[in-house]
Amino acid sequence: MQQAAPGKDQATARAAGRGGLAIAVAKVSFILFGFAQQILLERLLGKDGYGEVSRVLVVVGIVNNVVVATSIQGVSRAVSAAPEAEAPATFARALAVHAAIAVVLSAAFALAAGFIADAIGAPHVATPLRLVASVVLLYGVYAPLVGSLNGRRRFLDQAGLDIGYGLMRTVGIAAGALVFLRAGASGPLGAIAGFVTAAALIVPAALARAGIGKRGTGGPTAGEYLRFLAPLALGQASLNLLLQADFLILSGVVGRAAARLGLAAKASDDLVGVYRGVQLFSFLPYQMLMSITFILFPMLARARAERDEAAVETYTRTGVRLALLLTGMMCGAVSALGPHVLRFAFKDPSIAADGGAALRVLSLGMSAFSILGVTSAALTGLGRERASAALTTAAITLVAIGCITFVPRAPFGASMLLTSAVSTSIALFAVAIGAAFVLHREAKGFVAPATLGRVLLALGVTLAAGSRLPWLGKIAVLGEAAVCGVIYLGVLVLTGELGKKDLATVRKVLGRG
Repeated sequence: MQQAAPGKDQATARAAGRGGLAIAVAKVSFILFGFAQQILLERLLGKDGYGEVSRVLVVVGIVNNVVVATSIQGVSRAVSAAPEAEAPATFARALAVHAAIAVVLSAAFALAAGFIADAIGAPHVATPLRLVASVVLLYGVYAPLVGSLNGRRRFLDQAGLDIGYGLMRTVGIAAGALVFLRAGASGPLGAIAGFVTAAALIVPAALARAGIGKRGTGGPTAGEYLRFLAPLALGQASLNLLLQADFLILSGVVGRAAARLGLAAKASDDLVGVYRGVQLFSFLPYQMLMSITFILFPMLARARAERDEAAVETYTRTGVRLALLLTGMMCGAVSALGPHVLRFAFKDPSIAADGGAALRVLSLGMSAFSILGVTSAALTGLGRERASAALTTAAITLVAIGCITFVPRAPFGASMLLTSAVSTSIALFAVAIGAAFVLHREAKGFVAPATLGRVLLALGVTLAAGSRLPWLGKIAVLGEAAVCGVIYLGVLVLTGELGKKDLATVRKVLGRG
């Protein structure tokens, strides 16, 4: 018996490793499917149709993201914390709570569709918004099922569902748009119908894998569970509002401006479509860096619980430095090649012409948001949730003030997009700087001033050189992005920021040292 334990531990470790890898693959596939979906929509619907459907998907995406993140975290925590015998009853009770919430949210969203459409300057999307309300209901059931799989450490099942649904959603949206277009109906409405169909198909599959639990006693009461969910939902709502505050405000401003100028809805949809394309690439650093927060958060929490302040400082400096280095490399390439990147991805050349300058700016602003995200995760790991929430609230407020104040003053057209990007970026940089001071005060460390200076130098050189690279064709954009990366890393090596120690660390991580 004593000799069996190591084997069991090794099997558990291997299972955990495979599960972690599966979840990582699912996250990467989510990003890739999201890219494919956006590119397909523009090619199928045109710039204006892409803008129209983006208005719907962004609004419902805020609600869905809150529902999914809150449900998965809440159910996973409840199930994993319950004794094994009580886990089925705990899951059943939590699922009932989430199902009730889903019904209420879906009904409220459908009833508010007209008001929401008017608020974002697009009365013509009221019908698609009412239709997509059913996705809120379906996600409200699907997400807790996935959360139960996570809580029971069935990571392979969870990843399989997420990857499968990502593919189903992309195919469903594209197929729906095609079917409606060929029938002479609205392509954007067809895309939303395909979205609803994919969501309806994944729920039975998730039920087959997760079940619905069993009646019995165990787990938190409904009231206790709701009190746990409330701060989670508030935090997720704040984060998602911050991510899309500029888009929502811009949508409303250009919609009302178009109406005032006597222009058709297509004119505002065109501009919104361009800005959505800009967002697609400017979000890259943030999406890629979230993996750092998943590692940094528990390490800092453990070190603070053990009162190991030296470890807190070390983990903070290491995590922020890594985030800073990676963010600089990614946003440097995207910002330097802004117009080329949009021309590479989208069929309509006017997206690159109208959105290139905005992408150059917004990619830099979102790099500040990426650092803000890592900083906020570190503060949360250190038990400073209120400080993290205050920073997010401050960012939302400043972005809203900037966009509401300056975007309406810009001439109708691409100038509005650039103004929105500039206003958003200034706000995010201001809050990121404030967050750095807060984290430094709390953890007694942030990042060495010399490191910050070298990264800024490398970024500046990359932007100066990369922005002068000519358009040589779509395939060449990939090579030019690689050139930008080499320039950035080369400056860091020449300035001594990257050296043999970093190379040894990489080799160790890869298992080659």
